[in-house]
Amino acid sequence: MLPLFGDDRRRREINLGGSTSVSSQAAIVEKAKARRVEREALRKREESALKIQSWWKGSLETKRVRQHMRQLFLEDVTSLTGLRCLVLVGQDEDLLWRWSEVTSRNDQILLDAVTSQDKEHWVVLLCRVSVLLIRSVASAPSSPAALTHLQVLCTLLNPLSATTTSSNSDLSRIISQYIMQHGLYESIHRAITTIPVESKDDPALQYLVKLIYFPFASVSPLPELLTQYLQALVIHIMTIPLLPNRIHLTSLSELSAQFPLVYLEALSPCITNIVEQTSALAQVNILANFLTFIPATRYATLLPSSLAGYIQLLIALLSALPIHALDPPRPDSKAESTAWDEDDDGDEDHPTGIEKSQAISLVLDEKTRKKLLALPSPPHLNCLLKLTQLHPSLLPDVVVLLLSLNTAWSTTKDKVLGTLLLYGGGGLVREIFRHQVRATPLGREENLTSLMDPSFQAWWPPLILLTDLYTHTLRTMGDDEFFSNSRTLLTLNELVPFSRSLFNIAFTLYWRDEQWKLQESYVPGLKLHWITVREKITKCLQAIHARDSRRPFMPENHWYVGAQIDMSSFIDAVVYEEQQMSNLPDQPANPRRHPTHHSRLSPRIGLLNNIPFAIPFETRVHIFRLFIRNDMEQRGFYRFSYAGRVEVSVRRGHIAQDGYDKLLGVDLRAPIAITFIDQFGEPEAGIDGGGVFKEFFTSLCKEAFDTDRGLWLETKQNEIYPNPHSYASESHQLTWYRFIGRILGKALYEGILVEVAFAGFFLAKWLGKQSFLDDLASLDPELYNGLIFLKNYQGKVEDLSLNFTVATEEFGVTKVRDLISNGSNVPVTRENRLQYICRVSHYRLTEQIRSQSKAFFEGLSEMIDQKWLRMFNQQELQILLGGVNSPIDLVDLRQHTQYGGLYNDEDPTIQALWKVLEGFDQEQRKAFLRFVTSCSRPPLLGFKQLHPNFAIRDAGNDQNRLPTASTCVNLLKLPRYTNERVLRTKLLQAISSGAGFDLS
Repeated sequence: MLPLFGDDRRRREINLGGSTSVSSQAAIVEKAKARRVEREALRKREESALKIQSWWKGSLETKRVRQHMRQLFLEDVTSLTGLRCLVLVGQDEDLLWRWSEVTSRNDQILLDAVTSQDKEHWVVLLCRVSVLLIRSVASAPSSPAALTHLQVLCTLLNPLSATTTSSNSDLSRIISQYIMQHGLYESIHRAITTIPVESKDDPALQYLVKLIYFPFASVSPLPELLTQYLQALVIHIMTIPLLPNRIHLTSLSELSAQFPLVYLEALSPCITNIVEQTSALAQVNILANFLTFIPATRYATLLPSSLAGYIQLLIALLSALPIHALDPPRPDSKAESTAWDEDDDGDEDHPTGIEKSQAISLVLDEKTRKKLLALPSPPHLNCLLKLTQLHPSLLPDVVVLLLSLNTAWSTTKDKVLGTLLLYGGGGLVREIFRHQVRATPLGREENLTSLMDPSFQAWWPPLILLTDLYTHTLRTMGDDEFFSNSRTLLTLNELVPFSRSLFNIAFTLYWRDEQWKLQESYVPGLKLHWITVREKITKCLQAIHARDSRRPFMPENHWYVGAQIDMSSFIDAVVYEEQQMSNLPDQPANPRRHPTHHSRLSPRIGLLNNIPFAIPFETRVHIFRLFIRNDMEQRGFYRFSYAGRVEVSVRRGHIAQDGYDKLLGVDLRAPIAITFIDQFGEPEAGIDGGGVFKEFFTSLCKEAFDTDRGLWLETKQNEIYPNPHSYASESHQLTWYRFIGRILGKALYEGILVEVAFAGFFLAKWLGKQSFLDDLASLDPELYNGLIFLKNYQGKVEDLSLNFTVATEEFGVTKVRDLISNGSNVPVTRENRLQYICRVSHYRLTEQIRSQSKAFFEGLSEMIDQKWLRMFNQQELQILLGGVNSPIDLVDLRQHTQYGGLYNDEDPTIQALWKVLEGFDQEQRKAFLRFVTSCSRPPLLGFKQLHPNFAIRDAGNDQNRLPTASTCVNLLKLPRYTNERVLRTKLLQAISSGAGFDLS
């Protein structure tokens, strides 16, 4: 055979000559290579030419055969031969339409076909033509041909049609099974999504809806087949965006009525496949569509096994979504907050550092988001809880569902928890504790080393949900309610083992060295990082411990780790870890939002920052002073050293203003030497060795915290907090707050006691903690009582005519502020009243003083590292500031007293002094201590910590002279009284009359 493109081959050139040079040999080799390449190319072209010739001939033959089959089909459309030709021709739209038109006009054709001798052949061909028809519909669902195809398909798949009720009643089942295996639901998905959402009157939709449920009407009772059908339904039909909005109400009702609820138990085996084969957005669509077709009102009609399968699907979908996927996107400005900023919403959880890096807020249309709101709605949750009472076996799955919902949609968490707490008067908390948590092996001493073992998977969900519920309970519960037992949901006796289990778990998670495992691994069976679980448990522990701190009810040493830690080595290690952390270049933008950040770098500091009560208070105070000492040394500052001292002159009578003007830009961590200017403008005599600064500082604090200045207000317990008035939030006043924060930081830095009491809710903010209803009692008792009344109100809450607003009055003008978006139009109901209580408390305790607190904390943080303060709670922080409000120990005071002049401990006057002081009551002793040191409270760790030491110096023999004191150096100047009665009289006169500072 001649080549297609002619013969361009050439004869070989044979060299018959003799030897050649090396270069000519290389040329011959290259030439041979080139010829081989040419021959290979020629061979391939010849092969390609043959293939083209073969394909061309085949195409011509195929075209001829197809044309012949078309002709045969057109000659007898309704015959078996015609149908066979139609199937062999394949996806020919004209022929399919011709066949559909004829068949749709006369059902008798199909009836005769399936009753003929060749019915088996008819069934096979009808199965295949059904696939051709649905694929044609998928490509153009709104075409006239598609409508005809759909009519025929509905006839074939409907088990109640005339065709299938004939002698071959299995026809619809056989065709359904075949067409399902060949992508029925995929084609329906394409068809429905091709039709615009607003075109719900498209006639094709009513037939497409029928094709969705017809296969289930004739499915054989084989579990494997049911599972396949359900998997296809979920993956291809339930993922259609806005499916209920795409079809007419009549068809929607029809589909809802025919939805295969009875088969839902067959979902369980295919749940993993469903999750793996769908995207996050598709999973959201599944959730939204299921909530439409299976509303909570239909749950009671389901068998427990079907309901369990459905709940497990919801769990899998929510768990597969990214963390916080359903939360609305947060503004970018959130990332700009400072270390002392308060959260915008006091009753909302925020992502942790790990969660934040993985959180993805899905962009959802409003209709889908609105449908999803059914999931956390009170009717839906109440229905689930009611069913758990009828079918207790459902409770574990419901618990996991609630946790998964709170993870994927944290902004609804408080509403969910509030609904759960209202259900049955809080009975759910008791039920979970008594039936699922009380017997938990988690938190027991013998199991702590295997805490993260997968074998404990079933125990974690109820424990975590109970932790969330109890934390939420305490936020809207006053101390009176808490200790009344009737309203605590758990008795105090039950709370003891529960809190101890939580404490053991938290301690174990903070103490482990492999912190990276907590960041990278999840709790078995839940999409919750171990760090997230640790934070949940920490919040609950802190809330319980706060109640115990105010009114102790726990057993002795309940909160201590005891022999698990050697305190001496612990102190050395934590100081080392703190030094290492202080050298790290990158710190989190907002450590208060992510308090466990430090635990990732330092287990011991993480422990101290989150559950500090595990370590004795005195140990923590010692650590605090060591942190400050190390900080001083790193900066090159030494107490009472002249190196780096800042010289400042202040006028008597203008201490606060001069201190503000002179120290505003000064590094207050440096030693400061004060020179007082008298009324004549002359410097007062003497050198400041630390005592004069203390006098200045004491006077400055007395002025700065004076409530008459307008920056501070007092509670009825004489505890101060920032003035919420708009005047106090002006820029000049905020500068003062920042300065006062620095001054108070200096007091903590130097260990100077300040006799000022701060409100507990304000101290909580120093520690990065939120304030809730129990803190409101001291600030606004009337509002507190009103909210307690609302919480326990048994009538119809709507009758109280409350909405989500709060009113404030300034200068006789009342302003109304929304507590939530559009709050004036949101009434307070039984379901949302706990949220209202949280919002009102948050506004009064946080929002009103946000700017003032922020400025104060900015100044404080310049002096004191925030993680140092987190080692204490509010009560302990107040002690750190002002000393111990406890009886004065004269033995301790005498043991650490120094004498000057002619005095020593054996002197008769000194002996008389101690005898007189022993006869004083505690108020007189406090007055005496204030007279000498300017503070009525003893130092935190005893008088050994008083700097300078308490001292007594003789002041001559004048028996009529009153004792005087130099408070700046804690010095008592005591005349050498010869009579004990005179000493007592003169001393009482001096401490009662406030005899002043003596420079002599």
